[in-house]
Amino acid sequence: MTKYPFPKVELHLHLDGSVLPETAWELAQAQGVTLPADSLEEFRKFIVVTADCRSVNEYLKRFEIPLQILQDTASLQRVTKELICLLESQGVAYAEIRFAPQLHTRKELSQEDAIRAVLAGREEALRMCKEIKIGIILCTMCVGEETLNEKENLETVELAKKYLGQGVVAIDLAGAEGIVPLTHFSPVFQKAKELGVPFTCHAGDSQESDTVEDAMNFGSRRIGHGHHIYEDESLCCRAIQDKVTLEICPTSNIQCQTRFDYDKHPAKMLFDMGLRVTINTDNMVLSNIDLDHEYDCCIEKMGFTEKDLIQMNLYAAEAAFLPEDEKKELIERIRGYLQ
Repeated sequence: MTKYPFPKVELHLHLDGSVLPETAWELAQAQGVTLPADSLEEFRKFIVVTADCRSVNEYLKRFEIPLQILQDTASLQRVTKELICLLESQGVAYAEIRFAPQLHTRKELSQEDAIRAVLAGREEALRMCKEIKIGIILCTMCVGEETLNEKENLETVELAKKYLGQGVVAIDLAGAEGIVPLTHFSPVFQKAKELGVPFTCHAGDSQESDTVEDAMNFGSRRIGHGHHIYEDESLCCRAIQDKVTLEICPTSNIQCQTRFDYDKHPAKMLFDMGLRVTINTDNMVLSNIDLDHEYDCCIEKMGFTEKDLIQMNLYAAEAAFLPEDEKKELIERIRGYLQ
């Protein structure tokens, strides 16, 4: 059961950051992967204790454990299915789950194998879960100089085109921010535009508002995080005019120390200015949260009202990479709660 009865929409959720602790423990034992704990209970405590990090790049190191165990078809299929079932139990009506296929090719899998495994997990879950819809976003990655994995990134875009309409809905650029200028990744988004693949882009999280501007210049109308746009009033005005949607993840921002407290987070001020703010979890398990937790923080610490939460879910539905008929239905359901 959920304390928030309206349909919830999750636009920014990483698969490898949302593996159930029990599953991670079981898969690690089966695969001989060493975990920093001697029991499942210790492992759960480890996840909670290490949730707060000094930076985004420090936070990214915590993905190494789930990545080690997600290098085969069965594991990817399983964790995808389990996450979708969990989301439905939490009252989520629509979610977009993102992952980077190139990070799952350490052993025998190709990028396409990884995509097929995740899509198979999605299909298996949707046969069981009738109250939720799911889109899969394929992440291209910033791992340093853009030339290091340019071939892999462009392959991800091409595969997104191949599986568009079969569960894949868009691409993203994720990974470490600030190593090289975001503009160096323009070929990724140019390729997506050429192929007609929708996209979002991580920007304005650990880096300043100029990266949000770069992403908007690529043509992105959705920004992963993006809260540093608050420092540039003219860019905020442009984002309002262009109906750019911000995928805000409050707890993740605080854990990564890109913001230092909920009550100092600019999300409510951005919302009040007229920006299309949405609330998301980013990494449910690694952050030890769910959407209800984030909504509680929004109301108790950030100044939002429940009506604001419904409006932000409406923004999320409008920005979702959904077929128009399904989007219209979701929008109407949410609008019913605003009246």
